[in-house]
Amino acid sequence: MSLRHSTRVSVRHGIVTIPIHKAHSGDPLIAAQDLLAVEEPLEIRVNGRPLSITMRTPGHDVELALGFLFTEGIIQSRDDVIAIESRNNAVELTLAESIDPGASRNFYTTSSCGVCGKASIESLYASGCSMLPDLAVATEIIHRLPDKLRMAQRVFEHTGALHGAALFDSVGNLEMIREDVGRHNAVDKLVGAAFFGNLTPLAKSILMLSGRASFELAQKAVVAGIPVVAAVGAPSSLAVETAQRFGMTLLGFLRDNRFNVYSGAARLNS
Repeated sequence: MSLRHSTRVSVRHGIVTIPIHKAHSGDPLIAAQDLLAVEEPLEIRVNGRPLSITMRTPGHDVELALGFLFTEGIIQSRDDVIAIESRNNAVELTLAESIDPGASRNFYTTSSCGVCGKASIESLYASGCSMLPDLAVATEIIHRLPDKLRMAQRVFEHTGALHGAALFDSVGNLEMIREDVGRHNAVDKLVGAAFFGNLTPLAKSILMLSGRASFELAQKAVVAGIPVVAAVGAPSSLAVETAQRFGMTLLGFLRDNRFNVYSGAARLNS
């Protein structure tokens, strides 16, 4: 049997509707509609030249670009950005003359980039990152974060395919959330929004991740000044080493009313 599918029907809010066929044991195929998370390339251009291309869910593209440049150490403040324009799957930024985009090209956008772990951590020190500030958090607050994150993930609710990253305050109030097909993109959108709002460093915030905690996400949290990072999944060994090096509280396997503390247990109150 040959099955032919037409092209996408509609796209809205990062969701695409497509025709599919559903299969159930012993029954004929049934025509249906399904919702998928949109994935498209975004080119980030600086001073008229391409800097990076990332696969992302459309939306909050300016925040994504700003968060990417900020967490990679290319820009330090809003004064570094003269102009920014978003159109046709591209974000064009004009930076101050004193900014050299090539001087800080340590892009950790995938977990298979082959960057040496030790050199990566040392580069955070070289870029001026310091030990993270104190922030007392009750364990009962931590336990509530996964459900709050899931309830706030509007696109995930429809597609089941997006990563979520959210900022909470120390008593568990949701401050901001972003979703994307890429874990690092979700965090860049989140940090970019905070950067644009002059809220960085995020010394009083908890970063909640819907998946695992890799080095790239720990690195971005360090640059953004986030003292507590919690993840539904497992952290990588380099993420733990980064957390220990910068005094971050790093929590993993946060689900079903339990979690593991990999670094910074002193911030937690029972």
